Amino acid sequence: MSGAEAPGAVDSREGRRPLWVVPHEVPAIVPLPSRSTEPRWVGVYRWAAVGGDLLAAMLGVSIALLTRFGYHVGSSYLVVSSLLPIAWVAVVALSKGYDPRFFGAGPDEFRSLLRAGVGLTAAVAMTSYVTKAMIARGFVVLAIPVMVIAALLLRYALRKDLHRHRVRGRCMHRVLVVGRSGPAATLCEHLESRPTDGFRVVATCRPRGDGHDDGKADAPLQPDELDEPDILAAADRHAVEVVAIATDPELAGQSLRRLSWALEQRGVELIVSPGIIEVAGPRISVRPVAGLSLLHLERPSVSGGPHLMKAVFDRVVALGIILLLSPLLIGLALAVKLTSSGPMLFRQQRVGRAGVEFTMLKFRSMYVDAEQRLSDLYALSDGNGVIFKMRNDPRMTPLGRWIRRFSLDELPQLFNVLRGDMSLVGPRPPLAEEVALYAADDSRRMLVKPGMTGLWQVSGRSDLSWDESVRLDLRYVDNWSMTLDLLILWKTVRAVIYGAGAY
Repeated sequence: MSGAEAPGAVDSREGRRPLWVVPHEVPAIVPLPSRSTEPRWVGVYRWAAVGGDLLAAMLGVSIALLTRFGYHVGSSYLVVSSLLPIAWVAVVALSKGYDPRFFGAGPDEFRSLLRAGVGLTAAVAMTSYVTKAMIARGFVVLAIPVMVIAALLLRYALRKDLHRHRVRGRCMHRVLVVGRSGPAATLCEHLESRPTDGFRVVATCRPRGDGHDDGKADAPLQPDELDEPDILAAADRHAVEVVAIATDPELAGQSLRRLSWALEQRGVELIVSPGIIEVAGPRISVRPVAGLSLLHLERPSVSGGPHLMKAVFDRVVALGIILLLSPLLIGLALAVKLTSSGPMLFRQQRVGRAGVEFTMLKFRSMYVDAEQRLSDLYALSDGNGVIFKMRNDPRMTPLGRWIRRFSLDELPQLFNVLRGDMSLVGPRPPLAEEVALYAADDSRRMLVKPGMTGLWQVSGRSDLSWDESVRLDLRYVDNWSMTLDLLILWKTVRAVIYGAGAY
């Protein structure tokens, strides 16, 4: 019996129970693709990406020619300008910029364009040196950066269009998940939690004795129950493009190696989940040791040089923003003072890095008796059970409601950043009573400085549950990098403009 047969069938091989294959519901609008050729959307996306890169290259070359030479361009530069777009597409291809594995998922697609820009610059410099061609440095310095920036923007637009299709259930990779019920269910949940990544689980494949076969789980499991023939039969029956192996000791070593060979002949991709969650790619590396491919998990960076660079960056940027927005800050301070009685600033004790308390500053958005009225409103909280939040808080002033809508009340925290109490990006600064409720793992949030913004700010803010807020903060602490900080700052601008989750 193959692993793709219906539940309840009998295995003719005595002493061995078959795999239990559970098909998942798939929308009827999605046809079963043939694996003899790649899905049609992959070819469309690839050609659109090639066309976008050619357009970006021609734009970069045109701007460089007009800026450097005006309308008097020599014949040699016309030849170079005609070859450069072709060279750009070739370098992007060598950098795996057209690899279907990276279409619409992860930063590798953008990283390949940046690598291609560096590679093309080196190739032009080397060719110029070897052939003694005198290519103007101003032309190269202008053409290639414009080319890379334009390609990134066009690829971003193409990627967003693919995401829109995937949210509607199109342009997806069909996935067969293999493993025991617990790890397999977890892997299914993670693969389908973000449809923009492009994975749709169409079936799961697990041992029949894994507690889901109508009371037949009492017989001992055999070590070869998760084997190659059953998995291949299930993959063929469901016409999958990806086989995902959940963490399982029965599928390892030589058996997993043989499975990879068989799937390679079918044109099916194999992915293996190591069972590690909430850890970003830069911290994970595979290193060969004694003939084995070992997964190494690097320690998160919570001190040292990178955090010194972060501290300098925070202070410089905070000072620049204060100087730039000083008229707005003065105007908001006067507006708060003139529209309601009480101080301009609201001061509150928060817990910072290593549990050290500090005074956090905000523009006052509530009436002065807000703290006294809080106990009467707890039953009406719209928060997450730990943090009190109310969408229509009667303690809020009319001006306060508006400045909270656009997070303008938090601008005085720039001075907390200057003093070193906070960072521009980091976990949400907690109250002492919140810290008292922390579980053992939650205290990791205080390994870094709290931030004015963070993953919680760009992922829903007040709409998040307590567990989601903690999970995002822990993810940030474990995967911090300057690149992540810059990405969060960029997304914060959009979150503030739309005001999602702010109340």
